[in-house]
Amino acid sequence: MLLLSISSAFQRPTGSSPSRNSIRSPSAAPAGTRSRGWLKAALSLEGDVNNAFGGGGEQDTTSMRLQRARLRLAEAQGIIPAGSSDRYQTPGGLQRTTKVRDLTFKVAEPEVQYDPEEAEARLWRQPVTWLKRNVDLFVPMTAFLGRVIVDIITDEEERHRRKRAQELLEIISGLGPAVIKAGQALSSRPDLLPSEYLEELQKLQDRLPPYPNEQAFQVVESELGVAFDQVFELLEENPIAAASIGQVYKAKLRSTGETVAVKVQRPRCEEIISVDLYVLRWYAGLINRILSVLKRDIDVIAVIDDFGELIYREIDYTAEAANAQRFVELYGGLEDICAPRVYTELSTRKVLTLEWVDGVRLVDQRQLQSYRADPTKLIDRLVQCSLRQMLENGFFHADPHAGNLLCTPEGKLCYLDFGMMSYVESNQRYGIIEAVIHLVNRDFNSLASLYQRMGFIPGDVDTQPIITALEDALPEVLNASVGELNIKNVINKLGDVMYKFPFALPPYYIAIIRCLGVLEGLALQVNPNSRIINDAYPYIASRLLTDSSPELQAALHKLIFKAGRPRWERLEQLLEVAGSTSDYDVTLAMDQLLDYILSEQGTEFRRIFAAELVDAVDQLGADTTSYLLKNWRTLSLGQAPPRLVPALAGLGVGGGMQGDAGLTGDLFASAGVAEEDMTPTMLAARRLARTLAQSRGFDAERLLSLVRRLLQEPKAQDLGLGIAADISERFVSRLIRSIFQLPESV
Repeated sequence: MLLLSISSAFQRPTGSSPSRNSIRSPSAAPAGTRSRGWLKAALSLEGDVNNAFGGGGEQDTTSMRLQRARLRLAEAQGIIPAGSSDRYQTPGGLQRTTKVRDLTFKVAEPEVQYDPEEAEARLWRQPVTWLKRNVDLFVPMTAFLGRVIVDIITDEEERHRRKRAQELLEIISGLGPAVIKAGQALSSRPDLLPSEYLEELQKLQDRLPPYPNEQAFQVVESELGVAFDQVFELLEENPIAAASIGQVYKAKLRSTGETVAVKVQRPRCEEIISVDLYVLRWYAGLINRILSVLKRDIDVIAVIDDFGELIYREIDYTAEAANAQRFVELYGGLEDICAPRVYTELSTRKVLTLEWVDGVRLVDQRQLQSYRADPTKLIDRLVQCSLRQMLENGFFHADPHAGNLLCTPEGKLCYLDFGMMSYVESNQRYGIIEAVIHLVNRDFNSLASLYQRMGFIPGDVDTQPIITALEDALPEVLNASVGELNIKNVINKLGDVMYKFPFALPPYYIAIIRCLGVLEGLALQVNPNSRIINDAYPYIASRLLTDSSPELQAALHKLIFKAGRPRWERLEQLLEVAGSTSDYDVTLAMDQLLDYILSEQGTEFRRIFAAELVDAVDQLGADTTSYLLKNWRTLSLGQAPPRLVPALAGLGVGGGMQGDAGLTGDLFASAGVAEEDMTPTMLAARRLARTLAQSRGFDAERLLSLVRRLLQEPKAQDLGLGIAADISERFVSRLIRSIFQLPESV
């Protein structure tokens, strides 16, 4: 029955299998082979786009979009520097950005791809090859499955579930590389297995004793065509690492003296894996027939085929080399992020030669201290880089565990092992952020609709029971503060729902679940108080506030508006949290908000905003007048608070005030107003002013561009005139009441 037969033993309703859209991508060309002519043309195009968006005259919108698309294509192909497509200007003069990019190169495909039909035709004629392996797998797994079935019959399955999961872990650990890899893949499938099994399978270690050096050297000679010691000189006699697929040697190139890491695949690795996949697939077909009788639409063969494609990518070192090169091109320019260089001339399908990188693991606290490296900052850098991988370019490292990461002596974070890479399409990236917004809003109706739209749930399934289950499962874990919230709890609660109902998770989502789970596990090893959701929140806030894509603008609208009314506390929180990210620009955030206010969708908001602004200004004026009248005797005697005059004198044309008396300080405190004397409106105005002024990117001069744009917009002019008229009317009314000592109107 094997691994996936376990899931059929549990009570689970009908579900459809995930679709498998295999991506065929060319290998990345080495950076040095690109034409200087192409580079010059691309950079020229970049200048054209900047000129088009920065000019003062009217521009053809379609032409600008086309030029920006061409620029992004050139960037994705590596012809121009990463980030160039972001640098274009709006007609108003402010920079507009979107970080979501579609790449032409996604995940490299192996030279020999997984072909289950070919393997079946070949191996069926070789019964001796697979019969023994069949027995090796069948006996322990059948005995295990029998115990699970007895548990179900005696209604003891839930009580014994943890014990059975531990038994399964022990069985899989001794069944070889393909089965270990399959177990690791299942550990990220909450739609197939209960949480107890997922937690135990996550403990699987992909480690095996090293095989003899002589065998490894024979593989190198067969692949490179020269003897190992003619090319390399071993610096350490034994492998420095050994796993189920290969082992790594530290060596020196005889030609240049450079230190390298040589990764050599285990002999007959592909042959052994193909036999295991054949046996697993045969049992999967049997399980499918049993499930069809039970009226459960779970395609176990499709799950095995997904896994087969993944492991064939992982055992092809040519594909891994291409992925490593692409990773360096996309992320090597990020601050304090690096990856080893690939020696392509010394790399094949079974041998991979990489630059040697000195460093220590992030969990080695003593060595990190010797580097004077801050573990907390390293984890934050890891989380931020992973978020940019998944949500900006979509090309991400799906296995960032402790063995695949180093801290270099310079304090850089170095990624290793690019066998498990994944890609998220742009619409899927928007969907992930949208799901986060629905979770924050507790909008489980929209969350279920999103899952259906993304293909997680069949279109003909009634989502109301799923919505009810989400409402029952998630509020408890989501009610925790951002600082206490953790990925494991959220995934476990979602996983319980996904296991109970007919969810079918696509490969990219499974890779994301695995990546986030591994990230949090590593973060907790380094710092038990770490919460990667807390670390990720500022990045999400920054993206929502500054990304100009319609999808993220819509997501922002869902977050901070309800029934057309703004939720100011959420906007204030977003502005405050986003300021801690390195690429946040508050001026862009204000520009995005202005876009919405002036759009057709913002009509109701403009009305509400105008009314609330008039009330706030009127109340602020009344509060300030009341304060001045309260202290008129002190003021008339020339005994004004000493900081009042400098505070007023500091007001400048550029908006705000200069020095400590400006927005970066506190206007009310500068004027001598004690905090206990401030009204709620004055306190709210102070908080907003502080948040904006202290945010990254705040610049009064740049703010003028936004003001100029605002003054040129007819809707803004109408809005401003209406607000000014209402404020003037309120002022005159208040003045008349003061003169004639009339009571305030109700």
